[in-house]
Amino acid sequence: MAATTMEETGESAEVVHAAEQPWRPKHNPWLIALTVTLATFMEVLDTSIANVALPHIAGGLGASQDEATWVITSYLVANAIILPASAYLTTFIGRKKFYMICVVIFGISSAMCGLAPTLPILILFRLIQGAGGGGLGPSEQAILADTFEPKQRGQAFALYGLAVVAAPAIGPTLGGWITDNYDWRWIFFINVPVAILSLVLTTRMVEDPPHITKEVAANKLKGLNLDYIGFGLLALGFGSLEFVLDKGQEDDWFGSSVITAFAIVCAVSLISLIIWSLWRLKKGDKTILNLTLFKQRSFAVSFTLLFVLGFSLYASTVLIPQYVQTLLGYTAELAGLVISPGGVTIMLMMPVVGILITRLDPRVMISFGFALLTYSLYLMHSHMNLGSSFADIMWLRIVQAASLAFLFIPINTIAYNNIPRSQNNDVSGLSNLARNVGGSVGTAFVATMLSRRSQAHQGYMIRNLTPSSQAFNDRVNSVAGFLQGSRGPGGGNHADAISAAQGNVYNMLHNQASMLAYLDIIAVLAVFTAIMVPLVWIVPKPGHMDGDAPAH
Repeated sequence: MAATTMEETGESAEVVHAAEQPWRPKHNPWLIALTVTLATFMEVLDTSIANVALPHIAGGLGASQDEATWVITSYLVANAIILPASAYLTTFIGRKKFYMICVVIFGISSAMCGLAPTLPILILFRLIQGAGGGGLGPSEQAILADTFEPKQRGQAFALYGLAVVAAPAIGPTLGGWITDNYDWRWIFFINVPVAILSLVLTTRMVEDPPHITKEVAANKLKGLNLDYIGFGLLALGFGSLEFVLDKGQEDDWFGSSVITAFAIVCAVSLISLIIWSLWRLKKGDKTILNLTLFKQRSFAVSFTLLFVLGFSLYASTVLIPQYVQTLLGYTAELAGLVISPGGVTIMLMMPVVGILITRLDPRVMISFGFALLTYSLYLMHSHMNLGSSFADIMWLRIVQAASLAFLFIPINTIAYNNIPRSQNNDVSGLSNLARNVGGSVGTAFVATMLSRRSQAHQGYMIRNLTPSSQAFNDRVNSVAGFLQGSRGPGGGNHADAISAAQGNVYNMLHNQASMLAYLDIIAVLAVFTAIMVPLVWIVPKPGHMDGDAPAH
């Protein structure tokens, strides 16, 4: 027993010692960054590119629009399960090998999605594609954190930010253009050559640092002792959560017994996962989720901030295209184009922010970012209306996109503050989970609020649509007079003109109610982001920015 203890202690000390040693990759760090960003951009793009193609997919495979939404749901469910588990799986097979396996799975499943003859087969391969894609983002972020010195991480995360922040903005435009000009299957086929290129470059460029290599070797000596219970609880918890968020509004939330059942499964599974993980930590076993990270105030706050960032980013990315398509009559491609300049803005701002992060306190930059995001939402609330032009909405989105650039890099930078290098994988997995779950909650929030607030505003307006309302009668008579005048001599039947005028007024008020619902959502988002400004200063003054934290 004593010998075993000494062996385990020596083995642990060896891993810690490796974690403390400065390590530099053999190849140029920026070439490695470009290599791993390639696949991540492809994966994040795929989470949004399929949204605009759903009507084409439904029509091509003989399915209804509701059935086709499973193409999105299946991908998100698998993605949510693998994201937090990626760090744990890396410790058994190595990060490079895990990353390459994910690229292979993603590339092959993308090709099979494009070839799918029926909707069930497409959903199956989307599930597999989501599992492969779930490991790409966390692995890339951890690779960047290990490849670059702490003082250069901000610039490296700027490149990573281009993938995870700009891709959702570009996705709808690219998806609309492909489906309008070619075929919906090409939104999956375009992933294949990118996956092959990424695989070739990863094989040549990427390597595992010593602390990963030694941890994998230590686990091999102990044998494959996977935390099956932890993984099962994680899969049930986050899989059910993603299902509830994606299908909740469609099925009337807790008015549906299915949604209620999945919500209960989600709550029980996640609570059980926390208890199970704490018990394994007490025993000294490795857990599938490293909950000890939340003891670090910097990480706990950055986790919250990333959730809010994902919430705001995805909520607004869904909100604006819906607004212009539903109320302003834009096509899918034009709706994508109105938010694309925001993606270009992020691309231009990220390198600037990457340089500034080495010279300014990250807390100042995050506060500025959330303040600017709140201001951009205030501008949307005060300027967006049914007469807004393409240029008006485009510039509002550009201001918002500029704020996102000041958030992503500094938040990810403070997430690694005072964290030993050996836990970089855990930080990246949980950080990506926070952003993705935030995005799912934001999307569900928009869908629910839009439906319910539209109904509420319509209810307020309908109360005044009565024959006794002088304003209503004046508006109907005005429209009826215009319609009769436009029909030329005779003007047609007055009763028909009145009926048509009433329909016109009802449609106008319906659009007005919908617009007010959009403005309600924007107001809530503005308040939500404004609260984050003081929260940032809970983070202690960043330390160890020029070197790794000591291992615990």
